[in-house]
Amino acid sequence: MSSLDIGVACLLLAIATMVFIFGVRLDASDFTPHRTKLDQLLERRDAIYENLRDLRFEHRAGKFSEQDYEEIRRSLEIEAAQVLAEMDTLTGGTPTPATRQAASAKATSEKGRA
Repeated sequence: MSSLDIGVACLLLAIATMVFIFGVRLDASDFTPHRTKLDQLLERRDAIYENLRDLRFEHRAGKFSEQDYEEIRRSLEIEAAQVLAEMDTLTGGTPTPATRQAASAKATSEKGRA
């Protein structure tokens, strides 16, 4: 290979490198803020509430016995209370009466299982 061919090859390699480095386009996700713990808890809370609505609808449609409905509902309400308590902790808010009541119900149900 002649020195001219090597020079052309180096120039082409340098151009290709510059196109690669400066030609990269950022995705929209590169600009979106990362999800915080509070965002995750808000999403979980919303999912639990939706599950409770679906459960109530399916119970009314006759898909669940009264006992199964009450057990699942109680479990979802306890989980919702835990999520709300975590949200209170993160935001520095004081626990609401509903959160305290649900936490108390959780403690009682855990004692019954032990």
